[in-house]
Amino acid sequence: MLDESKLISQRARGLDVSGIRRAFQLGATLKDPINLSIGQPDFEVPQPLREAAKDAIEAGRNGYTLTAGAGDLLEAVRAHVSSDVGWSPGEDGTDIMITSGTSGGLLLACMALCDVGHEIIIPDPWFVVYPALGSMTGAQIVPCDTYDDFKMTAARIEPLLTDRTRIVLLNSPGNPTGVVASDHEVKEIADLCSDRGVMLVSDEIYDLFTFSNGCDAQGRCPSPGRHGRDMLLVRGFGKTYGCTGWRMGYVAGPSWLIAEMAKFQQYSFVCAPSMAQAAMVSAFDLDMSHIVEQYEQRSKMVCEVLSPVTRVSETGGAFYSFVEVPPKLGMTATEFCDQLIDRQVVTIPGGVFSTRDSHFRISFACDDRKLEQGLQIIRDVMQGAS
Repeated sequence: MLDESKLISQRARGLDVSGIRRAFQLGATLKDPINLSIGQPDFEVPQPLREAAKDAIEAGRNGYTLTAGAGDLLEAVRAHVSSDVGWSPGEDGTDIMITSGTSGGLLLACMALCDVGHEIIIPDPWFVVYPALGSMTGAQIVPCDTYDDFKMTAARIEPLLTDRTRIVLLNSPGNPTGVVASDHEVKEIADLCSDRGVMLVSDEIYDLFTFSNGCDAQGRCPSPGRHGRDMLLVRGFGKTYGCTGWRMGYVAGPSWLIAEMAKFQQYSFVCAPSMAQAAMVSAFDLDMSHIVEQYEQRSKMVCEVLSPVTRVSETGGAFYSFVEVPPKLGMTATEFCDQLIDRQVVTIPGGVFSTRDSHFRISFACDDRKLEQGLQIIRDVMQGAS
């Protein structure tokens, strides 16, 4: 008889099932729910990418690629990084690698940089993967309190730095908040990390989904990569093109770090899915602005409906709003979200993302009609309507 108490590792015991997945499973049990919980894009993968994936399968691109990625996709990513942030991967001390989603890239980076006892500074609120990176690598997670504007700034980071700090993890546009750091703010963070010899890891999975109020002077998502190269940029295709299940991301950073990450990828993920890599070669040529504009209008809808009754973070990108439970209700976000479930509305309480449980996350990657219905129910519950 096997004794699980003796066999399960402390590493596994340190992990819990994501609260987001719990909400997803709960939503599946409801009849016709208004699901505002999951960060899954609600648009189809663009036809050219679907056709390219099918063509790749038929052409036999179904085996392993090189660990770093297929040559044609690496060339496309290299050209995009050069155009977008001004780096020259392969020529200026930086390099790139295709990863199995952005989560794969984050895990590889932490494995390459952190030993037991090292520290990773993450924003609070955080994306649910971030604390788990500590459990999986033995590093200590150090939350950076960003309430109430939800901005991770150099001034907030600096007091947390120690001689054990290896990584500062920035996420902008942010999940769960949708908040976007300004160009000045990301420059200050880049300068601080470079000066202190700490690796800045910039999770920019939602970079294309930056709204007009979050863009820099050139209409782009502010990136610390335009202010130096002493950092790792983590980006992906899944959210941008609605193909989250294809598990497609990429990283760009110092050549020495990419080389170490590639070793871990070789012995774990091996490579990103080959047919999906082939499909993404032409992705940067697609115009997704109509989708971004649609999401920006939804973010405005959230603010218009809920700001008269509570505080709503100013969403500058991604497809989330982080909404405060009115203090006058005298309940936690978990309790409030439970009341919403009774009304068939599924949201995620802030305690899933934070040391606090005062806010909840709304994902507006959903049908406009469902979003409008859900927001009205949320407003009614906040106002005490039955």
